[in-house]
Amino acid sequence: MKIAIVCYPTFGGSGVVATELGIALAERGHEVHFVTYRQPVRLELLGNRIHFHEVHVPEYPLFHYQPYELALSSKLVDTIKLYGIELLHVHYAIPHAYAGYMAKKMLEEEGIFIPMITTLHGTDITLVGNHPFYKPAVTFSINQSDVVTSVSENLKQRTLKFFNIRKEIEVVPNFIDKTKYSVSFKDCQRSLMAKDDEKIITHISNFRKVKHIPDVIHIFHRIQQEIPAKLIMVGEGPEKENAELLCDRLGLSEKVIFLGNSHEIDRILCFSDLFLLPSKSESFGLAALEAMINKVAIISSNTGGIPEVNKHGITGFLSDVGDVEDMAKNAIKILEDERRLEEFKQNAYNAALKFDILKVLPLYEAIYEKAYKSRYKNSFM
Repeated sequence: MKIAIVCYPTFGGSGVVATELGIALAERGHEVHFVTYRQPVRLELLGNRIHFHEVHVPEYPLFHYQPYELALSSKLVDTIKLYGIELLHVHYAIPHAYAGYMAKKMLEEEGIFIPMITTLHGTDITLVGNHPFYKPAVTFSINQSDVVTSVSENLKQRTLKFFNIRKEIEVVPNFIDKTKYSVSFKDCQRSLMAKDDEKIITHISNFRKVKHIPDVIHIFHRIQQEIPAKLIMVGEGPEKENAELLCDRLGLSEKVIFLGNSHEIDRILCFSDLFLLPSKSESFGLAALEAMINKVAIISSNTGGIPEVNKHGITGFLSDVGDVEDMAKNAIKILEDERRLEEFKQNAYNAALKFDILKVLPLYEAIYEKAYKSRYKNSFM
């Protein structure tokens, strides 16, 4: 099948999932075309089955903000016609499903009917979509999709609660490819990050307010008072500078390492003992899942879809959002006993295997097949 995938090309979870999905589909014989404004960060190899089409947004003095949706929908029309695309899979309702719908309508004028699958990842629902200005557009985009999926049951229920949705929403969880992770790097070089007697704690995110970055610092501050430890902060974003200042005020600067964005997450996680995810909102918690497949225990909030990934008392612990004391207490409980730590790490790995791409990919392929077979019927409804 020839599939066009629209996603954000950034380090965020939705872009990572969309890219990994496309790569896996290509490996199974499908022809995949990524359509976005920059080559996705995890899309390293292009070839006969993987293609990238850049969306150019020309500067025009009339517009204060350049109309990306217009450029995207036009690019989709051209790509679908030129390469004989059979199915469109967009990640995020706004702006991608909105642009996808416009492309579909333009193509229908020429007798071309393309089914569109929209995958909801969270921010389009919890932050953008629920804003009064965007709510009508999000609702319309979801309802005009041929198939709608969400990455967690929690996100599905929130979508149905906040929007007047007439479409069935199918839950297809985020995933990891276990073959792309190793827990035994020969050049792991753990000694570059910490001393032998120090535990290594990690946080990976886009450093937005929703990630509760100060809570990460405060949790670590309490941990290192009881257990020798280092904190590795991976990512870039608006809260990074404030986090660095907070570390200075708490006297943690020599114990916290800010690495910025990285293409070697698995190498960082290979020497980590604990992963912190105290977010205010997470539709799934992909960063936690990537930590778990690397045998890292999880300390997290209990919000959104995180409890569907991090099992309380098994792979780690869950606490109420903002309860820094409880998160720190649970972290110390795991780290202070070596046997207990190893048990949590192994449990985390075993739980992550349930989300392996080989178990999730067939769910998407079944959806694609159903949407493709019903494309003409849906086009005239």
